[in-house]
Amino acid sequence: MSEFSLRRQARLRREYLYRKNLQHSHFMHQAKKKKIRNALAEGKEIPTKLQDSAIKLMEEGDWDDLGPKLAVQLTGEATRGGTHNDDEYRWAGVEDPKIVITTSHDPSAKLKQFAKEMKLLFPNSQRMNRGKYENKQLIEACRANQVTDFIVLHETRGRPDAMVISHLPCGPTAYFTLADVVMRHDIPDIGTMSEQYPHLIFQNFKSPLGVRTTNILKYLFPVPKEDSTRVVSFVNWDDWILFRQHTYKKIDGGKDYSLQEIGPRFSMKLYRIILGTIAEEGAADTEFILKPYMNTAKKRKYLSNEDPW
Repeated sequence: MSEFSLRRQARLRREYLYRKNLQHSHFMHQAKKKKIRNALAEGKEIPTKLQDSAIKLMEEGDWDDLGPKLAVQLTGEATRGGTHNDDEYRWAGVEDPKIVITTSHDPSAKLKQFAKEMKLLFPNSQRMNRGKYENKQLIEACRANQVTDFIVLHETRGRPDAMVISHLPCGPTAYFTLADVVMRHDIPDIGTMSEQYPHLIFQNFKSPLGVRTTNILKYLFPVPKEDSTRVVSFVNWDDWILFRQHTYKKIDGGKDYSLQEIGPRFSMKLYRIILGTIAEEGAADTEFILKPYMNTAKKRKYLSNEDPW
């Protein structure tokens, strides 16, 4: 890679991290103003850490209005990460994604078969044999060929059990655990695989982390045509994402529809997001990481009718 390309990548990386820091600072500042407003509305004492800056924050809060929120709604940026600083998917829906799928080193026959089925799942994707190449070499090759997403599939004893989705050129990278993987040929009465661009269904992704996960997954697919009969669904159930894929057709004169599963099927669980590519795994900042206590803490808040996030 030329020195010019290296300098350009370094500059893009610095700009990306700078925008992310601005976004985080803005979020924390707004959270402080919200705490003060809530304390005043409930007649409670302002938190000690905010008392010194309470007057200034209150004055800023008085000038807050619905203008920025309405602008976000009208431009659609709320569905692309939530703020104007989050531009990782700014070309989503304008340009079709270009995806490369590969496996861990020395894959088994079952993992190879699963990679082939994942290639059929994602339109505009291609499968690449891993060989002896490292992640850094593969990421550089993908960037040079305008690849938008790089997916790596892992296994344990011949059983696919992990998937890494790295968005290019700068990230983010999401790490998923896979469970209950069922190949297409193992599903009875399986339908014919459709090559249409699928409609997407996301259910129960309402939290900020859910919206973030939705963006990472949905922009792997191009915009479908209205007459497409292929449907891909992601259902969040107890932090597990249940994946299913179907085709449908009208029956009884168009009043009812019949579904035909076309596979594969599996469950996913997000356990980490980093602000970088998979080649920067040790150096990139961590946006989210699953911790053992998080599951029980969130459920306790659900039982007390509080916001789990």
